[in-house]
Amino acid sequence: MTCQFVPPYLLDRLAEATDDPYLTGCCGQTRALDAGLRERRATAPPSMAQPSDADGTKTIYSAGGATQLPGAKVRGDADPPTGDPAVDEAYDSSGIVHELFFTAFGRSGIDDAGSTVTVTVHYGEDYDNAFWDGEQLVFGDGDGRVFERFTKPPDVLFHEFAHGVTQFTADLRYSGQSGALNESMSDCFAAMALQRMLDQTAEEAHWLIGEGLFKPGIQAVALRSMREPGTAYDDPLLGKDPQVGSMQDYVETTADNGGVHINSGIPNKAFALAALRLGGYSWERTGQIWYAALTGGAVGRDTRFAGFAAATVAAAQELYGEEEADDVRAAWSEVGVEPGQDAPVSGELPPAEGRVVVSRSGGFAGIGREVTLDLDEGPLGAEVAALLERTDFAGLPSRDEDDAGADRFVYTFSYGAQQVTVPESALTPELEQVASLVLGHDGTGLSDTP
Repeated sequence: MTCQFVPPYLLDRLAEATDDPYLTGCCGQTRALDAGLRERRATAPPSMAQPSDADGTKTIYSAGGATQLPGAKVRGDADPPTGDPAVDEAYDSSGIVHELFFTAFGRSGIDDAGSTVTVTVHYGEDYDNAFWDGEQLVFGDGDGRVFERFTKPPDVLFHEFAHGVTQFTADLRYSGQSGALNESMSDCFAAMALQRMLDQTAEEAHWLIGEGLFKPGIQAVALRSMREPGTAYDDPLLGKDPQVGSMQDYVETTADNGGVHINSGIPNKAFALAALRLGGYSWERTGQIWYAALTGGAVGRDTRFAGFAAATVAAAQELYGEEEADDVRAAWSEVGVEPGQDAPVSGELPPAEGRVVVSRSGGFAGIGREVTLDLDEGPLGAEVAALLERTDFAGLPSRDEDDAGADRFVYTFSYGAQQVTVPESALTPELEQVASLVLGHDGTGLSDTP
């Protein structure tokens, strides 16, 4: 499972909104590197791979602007500060979140088997993302104009660490409501770790994720707001924060792995409301309830909002009692989720006729991009049609066979009676070329080769 911090829709929006060739190049390079991650398969290993020189609870490596992982070891578990801000920030943040899980939840590392947390910084050049690739944490330095280095806000690392914990527990499928829960779990535990670091109660906390990630001049307070989803940013380059905080506003989409970064605002807000109702520190009663739900066996790969809500109510009842269970139930009810059995998954969007629609979504920023091409539109349409005719849609891996991976890109192709959603790791050469041709045909002049 590979999980990236910046949703792809945000990178796409930024690339389309700016006429700055430097920013356009940074976004394109980041997207190309993200696509290359398909080589590191989005599957949960039985145990975390450990570099031969890893030691203790955490080891920091530097990719030095390259993309080979893990890179060169730069700081071990007991080593002094290096003076490199990214290295030392990653070291400190890794220790904070590792200590939260060990002290508050009795968990020994990401896999609960005491494996060393491997962290790579300085990944790529001007790379606008951070991710968990199924075995380790990876951080870019940002473009320096819109994004700061991704190690600067500690909750970015907390978020990615928690993706690993989810992988080794309920392993929530990174699509639709289960994917939104996967994203929400990372935000919830990131908020707990940050509030613990700052010694803040639920009432004192600001409930922001990624505060300080954007450079001065960007009209944003953070990347997400858990207490007020949809209010974190409103900027000419970034657009308006698309997160929703209620099932009344739930977004049905094939983009962003079924809206995982958009709809995660709903369980995020439920957690914040529950923490405010229960009072005190979020990692105490509320965090114990959410962790018990995630790890107690009632939540699995395809659990949706209602099922997870029911698991938290049951955990609250078992751990504390009826009053706390009522508080948790009320928090979910306030965002429009009634704890119970999961509702059936909604149907597919109608297929395109005489045209192809290609969309790309996912990534940490969650920004989507969609382009329609008429297949009778000259040589380009003919070339795309020929590529599609050579594609064996029936033979493509299903989402069960090849999960997208958290924060990775996903492509949807609507063509005639066919509509398929394909993780970047499963794109065929023909579909890679289709995506490049169609998404590069939207007038921006941007190449979008997966």
